[in-house]
Amino acid sequence: MDFIVAMFVLFIVSSSTITSKNAVEAVETVEVSPVEFIGNLRRSNFSSDFIFGAGSAAYQVEGAANQGGKGPSIWDTYANDHAGRIKDGSNADISIDQYHRYKEDVAIAKDQNMDSYRFSISWPRILPKGKLSGGINQEGIAYYNNLINELWDKDIEPFVTLFHWDLPQVLQNEYGGFLSYQIIDDFQDFANLCFKEFGDRVKYWVTLNEPWMFTNGGYVLGTTAPGRCSDPTCLGGNSGTEPYKVTHHQLLAHAKVVHLYKTKYQENQKGLIGITLNTNWFIPLGDNSIPDKKAAERALDFQFGWFMEPLTNGDYPKSMRAIVKDRLPKFTELQSREINGSFDFIGLNYYSSSYISDAPPVDNAKPSFATDPMTTTSFEKNGIPLGPRAASFWIYTYPKGLRDLLLHIKDKYNNPAVYIHENGMNEFNDPTLSIEEAILDTYRIDSLYRHFFYIHAAIKSGANVKGYFHWSLFDSYEWFNGFTVRFGLNFVDYTNGLKRHPKLSAQWLKNFLKKN
Repeated sequence: MDFIVAMFVLFIVSSSTITSKNAVEAVETVEVSPVEFIGNLRRSNFSSDFIFGAGSAAYQVEGAANQGGKGPSIWDTYANDHAGRIKDGSNADISIDQYHRYKEDVAIAKDQNMDSYRFSISWPRILPKGKLSGGINQEGIAYYNNLINELWDKDIEPFVTLFHWDLPQVLQNEYGGFLSYQIIDDFQDFANLCFKEFGDRVKYWVTLNEPWMFTNGGYVLGTTAPGRCSDPTCLGGNSGTEPYKVTHHQLLAHAKVVHLYKTKYQENQKGLIGITLNTNWFIPLGDNSIPDKKAAERALDFQFGWFMEPLTNGDYPKSMRAIVKDRLPKFTELQSREINGSFDFIGLNYYSSSYISDAPPVDNAKPSFATDPMTTTSFEKNGIPLGPRAASFWIYTYPKGLRDLLLHIKDKYNNPAVYIHENGMNEFNDPTLSIEEAILDTYRIDSLYRHFFYIHAAIKSGANVKGYFHWSLFDSYEWFNGFTVRFGLNFVDYTNGLKRHPKLSAQWLKNFLKKN
């Protein structure tokens, strides 16, 4: 395809909020297939050991919620028992049924030239009572063994997350889940079981996925399980204190599990272990505003530094300590030493950047993590959006921000190994479109290529980036959005037997990932 024509197609699609109809109109305009377009960047521009893949989470894709001996998670409860919490009133009891269709899905990943598949293990599927003392579900162990073996048979690297938000409900009932220090021992037991059962074939482990989002959604805003916040509409909670306790316990649990793996398993299993963090890149709204510049630094501290500072220095950011004061827990000297350096790599989830301006505190306002950073977030400047908006209000595609973030990590945190574990954008689910129309996601091709360009630029500038995982391999259940939006490279037909169809982006990426 002619380079200029292809870029014109992508420009048309990138200039507005993402819907599949945009793509249909763009393709009809020029009557060419942008799947042919690759541009100047090739897979060969990345190192031979650079890992490309795509991801998922157990609750979002597995289904079989009440099958195979699985116990309920806090997400089963949140989606099923609390009306109005999920946008379309749906749940993930079936979702895309990967529990029964894993062989088909692994075959699709293989056909699309994926090096790796990132997935999570459902804690209540292998420990229905949350604890070893409650019994091990051998059907759950067998499912993950089968999935891992299938990946190995297809030469696809398993990249496994231990906790992707689906905490066993029994632990939430018993002691409040991550609100309690007790969670640390139970998480360590769960991780130990996974290392023992699967570690001979799993060489990449992630302790926690997006602990910031688990905290912010579950204990600040109340929009994700377990749905706690200070507002009376939430299921109890205190947005000024609970978020800091939950994150503190997540970090301590992470450090314990890393210590366990490194002392008991790593020498023999030869694997690596890390944690996956999410953050925006923050841009001061005022170009020459010192208050806005400081606000952007605080915003980064309250999202990314909240975790990276303990992981690399053993304590929380000074800006957080100055603002939050006694509401921010303290590490003991032993805890600080154990957390500091407790990773082989950092997983990074990046979807969007945002503008930040200074917002002085309101007198007599009730303390809340939401207002503690004293910032205001926006995605426009002088009426101009930061980038094309996806279906979700919080995603404005801005690939340059990923490069800036990677270089910030390089410069501030001693250039750790980084795997980009989630990156993508979504479109609205539009049931009026035919399958042929719905798979024309040229905007996703544009997003992929531009992010690859800036990742490569970061690598050329010295950033230690080791891999890229697109979110997500398949359309699936999207938490509080239910099935109203689609992130997948592959379209799942929810009305026709969950049949999988590769979108145009999947075909483009398959071509990009050809090793020859």
